[in-house]
Amino acid sequence: QLQASGGGLVQAGGSLRLSCAASGRTFSSYFMEWFRQAPGKERDFVAAVSWSGGRTYYADSVEGRFTISRDNAKITVYLQMNSLKPEDTAVYFCAATRGSSLQVEDMDYWGKGTLVTVSS
Repeated sequence: QLQASGGGLVQAGGSLRLSCAASGRTFSSYFMEWFRQAPGKERDFVAAVSWSGGRTYYADSVEGRFTISRDNAKITVYLQMNSLKPEDTAVYFCAATRGSSLQVEDMDYWGKGTLVTVSS
């Protein structure tokens, strides 16, 4: 089970940190990922971190502004979002996969989303 939290309303240029707490199984060997879905749009990849935390991947739209990290002891994944823009407004979902895919359809587990709203 994955539970995302940390969403909210923030002004453009501000920061938020999302958390995704895992429970019910060992996710330490899974790729952990964040996706987002804006109103009327498809769910898109945002960021991913390998099981060790040694490899990270980002969508071009967030590269340099967002940072994904994980704490396997706490079984939690974080998404630090800086320099937020109105176009970052979306529901953010955390997900886990046994493989290393960055595709929506390849995720094995999903958490409920958390809403991020960035005002201009």
